[in-house]
This record gives sequence, C-alpha cells and structure tokens, in this order.
Amino acid sequence: MTRESVFTWGAAPLKVGAGAVDEIGFDVAQYGVSRVLVLTDPRVAETGVPHRVVESLARYGVEARVYDGVHVEPTDASMEDAIAYAAQEGPWDAFVAVGGGSTIDTAKAVNLLTTYPGELMDYLNAPIGRAQVPPGPLQPLFAVPTTAGTGAESTNVCIMDVLSLKVKTGISHWRMRPTMAIVDPSVTLTLPANVTASAGMDILCHAAESYTARWYEDFERKTPEQRVTYCGSNPVSDMWAEKALGLLASSFRRAVRAGDAAARADMMLAATFAGMGFGNAGVHIPHANGYPIAGMVKDYHPAGYPQEEPMVPHGISVSLTAPEAFRFTFEGAPERHLTVARLLAPDASPTPDPREQLPAALIDLMRDIGIPNGIGGVGYTEADVPDLVPGTMKQQRLLSTCSRVPTEEDVAGILTRSIQNW
Repeated sequence: MTRESVFTWGAAPLKVGAGAVDEIGFDVAQYGVSRVLVLTDPRVAETGVPHRVVESLARYGVEARVYDGVHVEPTDASMEDAIAYAAQEGPWDAFVAVGGGSTIDTAKAVNLLTTYPGELMDYLNAPIGRAQVPPGPLQPLFAVPTTAGTGAESTNVCIMDVLSLKVKTGISHWRMRPTMAIVDPSVTLTLPANVTASAGMDILCHAAESYTARWYEDFERKTPEQRVTYCGSNPVSDMWAEKALGLLASSFRRAVRAGDAAARADMMLAATFAGMGFGNAGVHIPHANGYPIAGMVKDYHPAGYPQEEPMVPHGISVSLTAPEAFRFTFEGAPERHLTVARLLAPDASPTPDPREQLPAALIDLMRDIGIPNGIGGVGYTEADVPDLVPGTMKQQRLLSTCSRVPTEEDVAGILTRSIQNW
C-alpha cells in the first residue's frame, strides 16, 4: 500500500458573540443577494430569533420569507417537503438556517436540490444512495445555530432518517459547507436542561471520535478525484478537538445545571470547534451506532423535545454506546484515548486498566447530566441487537475512519454490552 501524504481541512468563516445574529443583514448583503429563504422549526420560530433575522435583512434591503416547517431530527420526507416549498416559492438568492443541526442540515439539502433539481437518493451516501457529487457551486448559506451540539454550522454534511429503511444516513461534500456561521450564544439561554445535555454529548462524541479516528497517513493514497470529506485524524482537526474537549470539561455540567451565559458561550464555541475537527477528520463507531438507534426508535419520548412522536435525540443516540465503543477502539490508538480522557476529566484518578480511563470519564459525566443508562434506557433489549447491527454496518463512510474497524460481530458485541452502561 502506498501511504497517504495529503490531508484536507476546511471550515466556514465565523462571526461569534452575543448580538451577532442582529448583524446578519449586513453579512448577507455583502453577497449581493436580494431574496432569501429563512428556514427554522416551529419551536425556534416561537422564540422570535428568525423574526430578528428577517428584520436585520430588511435593514439592508434584502427580502426574506420564513419557512418554519423543519422537522426536529429530519427525515427524507421532511426534507423533501422543505425542498418542494423552496422550489415552489423560489427562486432564492441565498438561504439562512436558524436552529439546531436539524434546521442547518435541512437548509443544506434545500440548497443542493433547488440549485440542482433531482432526488435525495442521487446524493445520499453509498450504499444507501447513489453518492453523486454536486456538479457545481451552491447558493450562499448562512447558518445561525440555536443549540450547542451538532457543529453543523461548520461542517459539510447533512444527516437525515430514511424512513423506508429505518436508518440514518446523509450527504457529504465540501460544496455544502455554510458560507458563514453566525454563532450567538445568547440565543441558547432558554434551552431545556435535557436538550443541553443531549446536544453537548454530540459535541463530546464529535471531538472524541475525530481525535481517535484513523490517522490520515494510515489510509491508502488517493487521487485528487477520490478524496473524501472525512480524511482521518490530522494535526489541524486535532487542535480543534482538543480545544472543544477542554471547554466541555470546564462548562458542560454547568451549562446543564445552571445554564449561565458564560457556560453557554463555551458550549457554543465547543460545538463549532468540534465541528471544525470532525467535519474533516470524521467520526466512527458511536455515530455509526447512533443512526439505527435513532432510526428504529420504539416508544421513547425525551423531556424537552416535541412529544408528538417517539424519538431518540441525536446527541443521546450517539452517546449510548460511546463507553463500550471506546473500549473497543482503545488498542487502535491508546495514547489518543488517554489524551481525550485527560482533557475531559483532568482531575480523574488513573484507572487500574488504562482502557477504562475514557469510558469511566464518559459514564461519570453521563450519569451527572441525566443521559439514559445505555440503549436499554431508550427502550431496546438484547433481542433488538440483530436488527440494529445492519443499520450500523451500512455506515461504512464512518466505520472506515475507525482506528480499529469493527466486524458485524464486533458491532453486535458493542451494542449488547451497551444495554446498560452502569
């Protein structure tokens, strides 16, 4: 094998700080646009933040319309609804996403499918979709995150549930990265504790998974045409992951318990920083497991989220198997796992078995902030494991970046041992 010697890295320009959202009109106007679609979900619409965006755009002569039908934890059907609305009411010169990862990801899909009409399956990752690439540039997309979690404002992927297959997958290409991210921590101050906890676990898993991913030089060398979004852990992504973990260590518990402004600001930065890491390095087993865990949900209704239908929020779904997944991957990158544990829990005593250092830190945190106790805590039993495994194995884009690539038997073991984490 000829070893790789090249890695790629990119991120959206940022505007960060309290009040940044009220300057978005100026930022959008710099791109010479006149008509903008603002996408959001019903709950965020009620906060008034999308209206503030519309007012700011109007001050700079930009006409805006709000679409508030985004589905929390989007599906292919909900994205198709948004795409159909945008296509019917368009054309649009730009898009603004105001919300969590669900909204930002929906806006990415809307941008892609209104610029180049087609089907979602054309672009969804293989083997679920046809993995076509966007044939050219997209319209400007401005991301205004209202949760500290997904880091979608700085990544070039969008994730959705494919309802017919009961599995999550996504679209990934550098052209889908937002044009600019407006990161304003003041818009997260009213988030419920459970939403803060779930979103924060997504940050944590993004940072930990990207940092422990397969080193970029350990892949076979690619041609320029073969290069993919997730290129493996690398020096630039590592830097952002480390910074995100440090912010989580000092502010995560405080943000869940008290929700004070300083902790919220740290969590917003951590989400964006982790996105700047994993958006290039990749994630692996916890996220691959999280997709079927969320996609095959039975009757779990988490506090702080819409109660109309069962759901496992993304941050919860990816965290439930993380302790066991990191036990499995430890031998692939021992020092990196220990570094993650040290950054996340700097005051923790060494465990007799080094392999337990990171799982112990994760479990201690998860218990403190009220994350369910394993996949059993969201309604799964050992009898469900055979049905979950195929959904994980479909996520080869993620599993291929793992420092220790799992087999079906490995995945089944990880899921079984994650029925309860403590």
